[in-house]
Amino acid sequence: MTTFLIRRMGEILVVLLIMSFVIYSLIGLMPGDPIDLMISADPNLTSADAARLRNLYGLDQPLASRYLAWLGDAVQGDFGFSRLFAAPALEVLLPRLGNTVLLMGLSFVLTLAIAIPLGMLAAARPRSLFDQGVNLLAFAGISVPPFWLAILLMLLFAVTLDWLPASGMGETGDPWWQRARYLILPTLALTLASVGTFLRFTRAAMIEALRQDYIRTARAKGLSEWQLLAGHALRNAMIPVATVVALSFGSLFSGALITETIFGWLGMGKTIFDSIMGNDYNLALVGLLFATAVTLLANLLADLAYAWLDPRITYR
Repeated sequence: MTTFLIRRMGEILVVLLIMSFVIYSLIGLMPGDPIDLMISADPNLTSADAARLRNLYGLDQPLASRYLAWLGDAVQGDFGFSRLFAAPALEVLLPRLGNTVLLMGLSFVLTLAIAIPLGMLAAARPRSLFDQGVNLLAFAGISVPPFWLAILLMLLFAVTLDWLPASGMGETGDPWWQRARYLILPTLALTLASVGTFLRFTRAAMIEALRQDYIRTARAKGLSEWQLLAGHALRNAMIPVATVVALSFGSLFSGALITETIFGWLGMGKTIFDSIMGNDYNLALVGLLFATAVTLLANLLADLAYAWLDPRITYR
């Protein structure tokens, strides 16, 4: 296990290094740069001023030289300065990261709490009326566009019923239960949009597990239906579901751009989008690297979970 972890952590570092160069190159090749934006905002700047500023910030250097300079600072914990927010990139991202963790984490937990039990029950009664209803719910969740669902929820609960605020995050000094009201609609939108995928994977994996010989043996021994589902089939069925869950962890840090924009939630998705549109290289680069790192670490955790779910899997 130790050798496996060391090897995988080394692979993660190599992938992050490669991705940092790829992302830095793609952002650097975008048309325009911060100096161009400064010139457009201040017509008094001359071409000599622009050349002096490019030299000052190293923008006149080759792309590889600029990347190596950035990498050297990043290794020391300096990820650059955000031009849009006039603050270090990490100071801008960390509060937004907390907002995204709160929103996406709550939605993620609710999605699994709904999808896994429904998938288990639907697999226990395939082609029944309940199974057809669950499939209809799953396909509806997969097919409905997230922005349309978010607008419908806003119109129903904020405009028609006037139960919840339409957007925003509340004031800093408000009690937590008042600020929690702003969290309900975006969490509900994300949960309804993602529950169908997990439900379908859980149902398909459970149906396959229930066909195995060990389930017939356990049923012949007189185990109840719930013991078969929760005690025997579920653990083996969770291996493909764990893979899907791990791949979904990247969105936990990159955020849900559409949902965050519609509901005015200041999270990672909206921050990364704004930084790219505003040519804020440092902020965009750090945000995208965060999402990449979390996706890689989540896949590592999924690989470790395989051995816990199925003891026949080893890491020799």
